[in-house]
Amino acid sequence: MATSLLDEPSTDSSDGTTAAERLRGTMAAIKLSFTWLGTRKTLTVEQKNQAADSFGAEGKFLSAGKKLLDTSHPAFKAVTAIKGRCLSYWRAVSLPYPEPGIRLISQRTIGEFDQQMSTFREELTEAVETLDQQYEELRVAARRRLGNLYNPGDYPVSLIGLFGIEHEYPSVEPPDYLRQLNPQLYEQECQRVQSRFDEAVQLAEQAFLEELSKLVEHLGDRLSGEADGKPKVFRDTAVTNLTEFFERFRSLNVRSNDQMDELVQRAQRVMNGVGPQQLRDNASLRQRLGTQLSSVQSGLDGLMVDRPRRNILRRPQPEG
Repeated sequence: MATSLLDEPSTDSSDGTTAAERLRGTMAAIKLSFTWLGTRKTLTVEQKNQAADSFGAEGKFLSAGKKLLDTSHPAFKAVTAIKGRCLSYWRAVSLPYPEPGIRLISQRTIGEFDQQMSTFREELTEAVETLDQQYEELRVAARRRLGNLYNPGDYPVSLIGLFGIEHEYPSVEPPDYLRQLNPQLYEQECQRVQSRFDEAVQLAEQAFLEELSKLVEHLGDRLSGEADGKPKVFRDTAVTNLTEFFERFRSLNVRSNDQMDELVQRAQRVMNGVGPQQLRDNASLRQRLGTQLSSVQSGLDGLMVDRPRRNILRRPQPEG
């Protein structure tokens, strides 16, 4: 399946703007957080002392907890799955930013992001309602499994309202009022924000390079050689994940690295129009693509080696 990428006419950096400035002008900060029921609880001092006695240990040197609910229950897993899909979507449509819990999303896709978050919240509400219907069963099972450690006070009356998904668009720019109150401090804050976006560009490059390298390496490995005298087996996702990467790179790329752009183009040209079943059915196609992907992989390896290693890499994580 062909995907448009960098072959289309695009604005280059001839206007004098840097990649960080383009990122700053076209992206918005997005923060994702969760309200989530805790399913583990630390044992009381008395309970830890009892547990320690069985090992001949001192309770103050023992860390112990109990699992309140069976999170492997299908109804609970359905709730957890929504959180996982929400996180995956957030990361897929955004770029990293060097402050915990914050990523950058294209301003033009904010409406679509809001709509998708609303969908996730609706799904979560329905899943929690279903889980709440199974809640008494889960508590009975917990009472049986925990024995004397079971405490009714650990369990809320209902699970409704105890799970939630929230998102916001925090400002990462210096406040305007600071310009009037303290111009010097305002200028310092402007420089700090600019350095953050410089770092965000580097983080985005690193993330794109690492992801593409893993995808190319994985598919290349599946295409090369045999296992037990037969071509190695691979899933459709070995191909479709690359296609999805190309589309995400096209929509989020800030044109900060010509070498990386060229390598992504090469990889896309190699995969253009190629489907998983074609690779399974055509041995010569497998061999040709394997060789071409190996060349792309060599370029990616070289580019990652040439990049200066960062002393500190703060990976933003969502709250909750």
